[in-house]
Amino acid sequence: MIARRALLAAALALAAAPALAAPKQEADDMAMGNPKAPVEMIEYASAACPHCAHFNEAVFAGLKSKWIDTGKVHYVLKEMLTEPATVAAAAFITARCAGPDKYFKVVDEVFRSQPRWTAGQIKPILQQIAAENGVDQARFEACLADGAAVQAVAARAQRAADQDGVNATPTVFLNGKRLDPTPMTAAEMDAAIEAALKAGPAAPAPKPKGGRR
Repeated sequence: MIARRALLAAALALAAAPALAAPKQEADDMAMGNPKAPVEMIEYASAACPHCAHFNEAVFAGLKSKWIDTGKVHYVLKEMLTEPATVAAAAFITARCAGPDKYFKVVDEVFRSQPRWTAGQIKPILQQIAAENGVDQARFEACLADGAAVQAVAARAQRAADQDGVNATPTVFLNGKRLDPTPMTAAEMDAAIEAALKAGPAAPAPKPKGGRR
């Protein structure tokens, strides 16, 4: 579907990622909700991951209305590439092609489309989702063929593995603390958010001594 070399490297980085410091939102991450919310939720997800699709359907929809839409949680999505990495990358590129206002809607529809995926029949599904969100066929093809977009999604996935040490999807952090295992029920996620609200925001990282500030 799209160039594979950079995507394979990103997928391998995911498999080998070490555990590192707490993550933060990067300028090119997609986010929703109040940036000043008392809880920051960072989810690492792959559009091709069936566990992520389950989390999206069983947990995230209710979480969004209860916590994000009410201003209590700021949500950040970190794009990861699990196999088939080309499909995961194409899905995220399609979502970004639809624009920031449609990004999360497209990602949700991609997750919900997974039961219909069969070998050789995924691209038409992505194209249909794109069309329903204002991206015509010419624009869809141009986005998937954009080498810079392919490199960018691979770089985001590799950065999340190398910098944040995440090696599984979905992985969720609340105020910098990793939830392990990731809650797979709405009740578990609600409890984790309530605990994060009581604990308060994570302490800021200390500034390095010397050098530029």
